[in-house]
Amino acid sequence: MANSEVSAEVNEAGEKVVTQEDIEAAEKLKNEANTFFKNQHYNEAIELYSKAIEKNPKSAVMYANRSIANMRMENFGYALSDASKAIELDRTYTKAYYRRAAAYMSLGKYKLALKDFEFVTQARPNDQDAKMKYNECNKIVKKIAFEKAISVDKKEVNIADSINLDSMTIEEEYTGPSLEDGKVTLKFVTDLMEHYVAQKKLHRKYAYKILIDVKAYLMKQPSLVDINVPEDQKFTVCGDIHGQFYDLMNIFKLNGLPSPQNPYLFNGDFVDRGSFSVECIFTLFSFKLLYPDHFFMSRGNHETLDMNRVYGFRGEVTSKYTSQMADLFTEVYNWLPLAHCINNRVLVMHGGLFSKDDVMLDDIRKVERNQQPPEDGIMCELLWSDPQPMAGRAPSKRGVGCQFGPDVTANFLQRNRLDYIIRSHEVKNDGYEVAHDGKCITVFSAPNYCDTMGNLGAFITMNGKDLTPNFTTYKAVPHPDVQPMAYAHSFLNMMCQ
Repeated sequence: MANSEVSAEVNEAGEKVVTQEDIEAAEKLKNEANTFFKNQHYNEAIELYSKAIEKNPKSAVMYANRSIANMRMENFGYALSDASKAIELDRTYTKAYYRRAAAYMSLGKYKLALKDFEFVTQARPNDQDAKMKYNECNKIVKKIAFEKAISVDKKEVNIADSINLDSMTIEEEYTGPSLEDGKVTLKFVTDLMEHYVAQKKLHRKYAYKILIDVKAYLMKQPSLVDINVPEDQKFTVCGDIHGQFYDLMNIFKLNGLPSPQNPYLFNGDFVDRGSFSVECIFTLFSFKLLYPDHFFMSRGNHETLDMNRVYGFRGEVTSKYTSQMADLFTEVYNWLPLAHCINNRVLVMHGGLFSKDDVMLDDIRKVERNQQPPEDGIMCELLWSDPQPMAGRAPSKRGVGCQFGPDVTANFLQRNRLDYIIRSHEVKNDGYEVAHDGKCITVFSAPNYCDTMGNLGAFITMNGKDLTPNFTTYKAVPHPDVQPMAYAHSFLNMMCQ
């Protein structure tokens, strides 16, 4: 094509010609975005970084900045894409390699993360921080390789059966809650919550007993649990808790303790990020054992080994108890139900709907869930997918699962004769969001998520007669001076750079 035929704004390769005016405008937008980022307004920052990229698509810095903003919003797929683009534009830009390594780590792709950390250590051999991150990532890669090397068939591995409770002595100085004849009682649970509020620890013997009993119960449950709510009874659905124990206590203060007359469903992501995850999960598991037919728990994407390794739960359990208990938690989480159906009319799952149109409720029932979630398919999508406002489907912003539009939701509901779906998995400023013509509801129950997001928390109540969702919102309550992510993997420090 002759030069005279080329637009003033596009070169022969079809690329935008960046003028000095564009560069200056992009820099101004970037600075505005940086301010929003520092104030933890990540969506606004992403929007402005995107406008800056439109002005100057050749700036690696713009993509790297948008990458970390997407990381903060847990849009790991987008973060990975942006970091890779920044590297494509500037192969020597070490910060972009950091960003991409963080995205890979968040997606459980540790070997790929290690390659990026290795590049940084070679490019900056005197950078002790880079060396530390490389070493930490290398430890995870080696640990996973070791675990695979010594592993046997997963069906033969049974940590619960290897625990010898009789060998565990209750010390005389222990004054905390005690199981009665090995059983959870209402007194035990109320004592346990008071014990935790006082920042004390449950005895390891009782902790192990709860996990063993919960696993035995969950193994008998289907992957899709049917819940019957009588016409005159209230039912409550809560979203992500993420280790925010004191906010969990506030839910019970606002809405009453779980009981046969006040049943609850907690919709996944009980742990990680918040630094009181142990307290959250033992409280919830205790209620599950106390009221098995009136207290329900769905698996979330953070009830998985890869997430627990990175975002704090595994470190917290190992710190407060043992690595053996952390392994037992992984075993228990594998048996959590994947979804619940209320009165054959409302489907509740942590993530969302599917990449295929033909999924029926019976397909969910047939899922073999005793495993870590695969990278695609029904189980993966139940834990990871998100709704989008546009029709159709799109690749997931998280890099796992899919995004589904209102037409996908309507089609699924019609085929399965359902009224609407409830899901969680995403921070919402108001604690909830009603989308897809009222047919797709998101509920998120961790207010001021990670002590940074400023969002409200919410829970949903309904009665069995009409199942109309009612929303209660609330602010975060004070908690002891332990920062979120206190037990998270050290690599996450790089996200603050």
